Amino acid sequence: MTNVLDGIRVLDFGRYIAGPYCAALLADLGADVIRIERIGGGEDRWVAPVGDDGVGAMFLVMNRNKRAMTLDPSSPAGREIVKKLVATADVVVANLPPEVLRALALDLESLRRVKPDIILTTVTAFGAGGPWSHKHGFDGIGQLMCGSAYLTGTLQQPYRAAVAWVDCGTASLAAFGTLAALMARQKTGRGQKVEGALLRTAVAYNNPTLVEQQIIQADRVPTENRGQTSAPSDVFRTRDGWIIVYAIGNPMFARWAGLMGEEHWLSDPRFKDDEARGNHGEIISKRMSEWTQARTTAQALKELEAAKVPAGPLYTPQQALDDAHIRRAGLLADTTYPGLARPVPLSPTPVDLSETPGQFRHRAPMLGEHTDAILGELGYSADEIKTLRGANVV
Repeated sequence: MTNVLDGIRVLDFGRYIAGPYCAALLADLGADVIRIERIGGGEDRWVAPVGDDGVGAMFLVMNRNKRAMTLDPSSPAGREIVKKLVATADVVVANLPPEVLRALALDLESLRRVKPDIILTTVTAFGAGGPWSHKHGFDGIGQLMCGSAYLTGTLQQPYRAAVAWVDCGTASLAAFGTLAALMARQKTGRGQKVEGALLRTAVAYNNPTLVEQQIIQADRVPTENRGQTSAPSDVFRTRDGWIIVYAIGNPMFARWAGLMGEEHWLSDPRFKDDEARGNHGEIISKRMSEWTQARTTAQALKELEAAKVPAGPLYTPQQALDDAHIRRAGLLADTTYPGLARPVPLSPTPVDLSETPGQFRHRAPMLGEHTDAILGELGYSADEIKTLRGANVV
């Protein structure tokens, strides 16, 4: 089977999630992705350490299917290596501030002088054109500034999501944009700049809430885990755990009401449609809570399934690892990495293609694991590589 991106080379200057995960998705589809790290290793290599060498869980996920080299791109010899790498590349991924890109000659103008049809994929915190464009930022800032965190939790204590959905969403959109740019280059012969932004992603994903607010001034306030545009839509305690339950649309609500023994609610104007049920969600959640607290999680889920009302259990991370569906559906694949006590449960490409799926080809690289091989491909001799190491260039 031929991979979608066979023959495409990507240089990954990314950090943390948005850039590296974008490059990882391209690597899953067959691109030759070269991760370029600081000589001592980038700070994102060590986040949530799990190995003897300090390698972090985040790095193992974000850098599967890549090769890696160490390099000081700010040194004269390092700049020359960057030029030679760029000359062989199709895409440069760098979620670095614009001034850093220019300082390292990784801005589009500089890259085009070396490779006219290059594609530059960048990610910033706030996007271009506004008064915050020059600022640095992370995932949680996007969550707070788009209005999402305000509606999560309570008025006294808002909560950001523990999962970095802004980072991961931005990475996915950047990969989407990169694929579009590669398709456009096939037609025009020209590269271009692909630019994602954390706040842009966050605002886009929370756009329906912002539309509602501007048009009808809903002025919603947080309601903990309870949804606001349908009901039941909440997290409920059972005798031995927690579950989440949704009923959206009148047919599903009718099945739920039958399960609860509240068929008379179907003619109650408070519950006439999703909007009305969302407005009276506290009543519905109270009734649902009475029902779930009289049952175990397994019992509740079985009865809800029989009524065709969507529901699922609250898992700890360990329970997610042990879940039969997650394992049998291939949502995690155990892989090996040197120095780790147990296999690494990696999530494969999170979208499946029937003919050309993403593939796990090899584990995340050790620090500088492929430096010599990559430099050799660029024409450097063993003695020249030794000299570069001695000068702390690689």
